[in-house]
Amino acid sequence: MKLVAKIISVVFHPLLLTTYLAIILSIYFPAMMMIRPDNRNTIIGLICVFTFVLPAINLLMLRYFGSVTSITLYSRTQRIVPFFLISLLYILITFLFIYKLPFSQNFNKLMMIITTMVIVSFAITFFFKISVHSLAACGAIGILLPLNNATEEALLVVPTVFVILAAGTVMSSRLLLEAHTPKEVYYGGVVGFAIGFLGMILFF
Repeated sequence: MKLVAKIISVVFHPLLLTTYLAIILSIYFPAMMMIRPDNRNTIIGLICVFTFVLPAINLLMLRYFGSVTSITLYSRTQRIVPFFLISLLYILITFLFIYKLPFSQNFNKLMMIITTMVIVSFAITFFFKISVHSLAACGAIGILLPLNNATEEALLVVPTVFVILAAGTVMSSRLLLEAHTPKEVYYGGVVGFAIGFLGMILFF
């Protein structure tokens, strides 16, 4: 069971949140993403490189040079430097999408919401070890729920239900691996959902 939990934790890594949201919205709500079918794969690939590959390389480099002892970052204190660098990277990426690659104003707003999640995670880490997996998973729920009211024919119902089920699975996996306490998982979920939901209400 722990092997399955590890696989789930990797597949639903927090850094993949932006890529998964871009895929879901480009398929089920393309009008919101403003992505044409002929360049969808290119845009999603670009999003994946900037929001997942580059931060992941940054984390691997910290591990290689000994700044952190494990890429799992189980210790709260070891999370501070990686979270700080990832926050800076996401701020730069958001700036890049807004001012240099403005292919979608709606996506730029999503990036601002997700970057806020990253920054809040970093700030909380100074005082408390929060489950970032839970934060990202429930943040996705908070983003998708308001969008259901903006679509016709309930286009986002199926992916929203899937994300809710996936969030429950991810949170259970983190508990099974003993990577977090129930309180850390709960707080992560609440913070992520609050930022995602309130961010959508504010920007959309």
